[in-house]
Amino acid sequence: MDPYRFGYSPIVERPKLSWPNNARVAVWVCPNIEHYEYLPAEVRVRNPWPRMPHPDVLGYGGRDYGNRVGLWRMFEVLDKHSIRCTVSLSMSVIEMYPEILEAMEARRWEYMSHGYFNTRYHWGYAPEEEREVIEHSKATHLRLTGRKLRGWFSPAVSNTLNTPDIVKEAGLEYFCDFYHDDQPTPLATKHGPLIHVPYSMDLNDAMIYRQPVEAEEFAQMIIDHFDTVYREGGENGRVMCLALHPYMMGAPHRLKHLDRALSYIRKHKDAWVCTAEEILDWYVANGLKPYQQHLGKEA
Repeated sequence: MDPYRFGYSPIVERPKLSWPNNARVAVWVCPNIEHYEYLPAEVRVRNPWPRMPHPDVLGYGGRDYGNRVGLWRMFEVLDKHSIRCTVSLSMSVIEMYPEILEAMEARRWEYMSHGYFNTRYHWGYAPEEEREVIEHSKATHLRLTGRKLRGWFSPAVSNTLNTPDIVKEAGLEYFCDFYHDDQPTPLATKHGPLIHVPYSMDLNDAMIYRQPVEAEEFAQMIIDHFDTVYREGGENGRVMCLALHPYMMGAPHRLKHLDRALSYIRKHKDAWVCTAEEILDWYVANGLKPYQQHLGKEA
């Protein structure tokens, strides 16, 4: 972790962060809607497919299932609970699959760039290579949505030491590559502060294939996590991110567990179910200056 990017501050000593309508916790749901290349064009630091030789039909087929089937199931559950999402998006998806873009636009979802393909890692990229991908993401987003791209999350969290500087230089406003806090924080860059919106690797259904966890237990993790940050948020507002993948939680045997967890969260009227951009905008308007003053400097 780049130690100069942010100052240390125990959360129990900070100025109180209040959310709209005195909500205790800001909950944002982040589907990772990705494209994995059948035959990866780049194999550098890490091979994107575990099975060799290429093509890894099993790996590719499972992820393709998410875009063909799983995502459409997830739409139904998220619509049921009136959840407007911020998508961690492989930008190639909205070029290759206009039906997905149309469905997301109909729901007024937001997108942060998760790179162009989720099989092209940024580890080892020169600044010029990384800058090119970020600019390509910006241009693709603007061309297909008419809106400015505001957030960045490196594909497979493959950020370099230069990523925050390049993201800020490109005019993006928030970043999700670090996992250091339950509140937004300013990150120092060569071009001014960049806001980090908390993302999650704990409340991430990737746990299902990385560890011996299945969907029922994952749903209970969501509920238990929510209970804790909800309680703590009575003293100082918290952020909870729920990271999902259509090829995981969109599977038929897992969907009911996602439904159960979201139903539980929705029973709490003082939980603010929102998007990453809404968290960003509220924090910049209401929380950033008190936090910078608390640190004793303009971060």
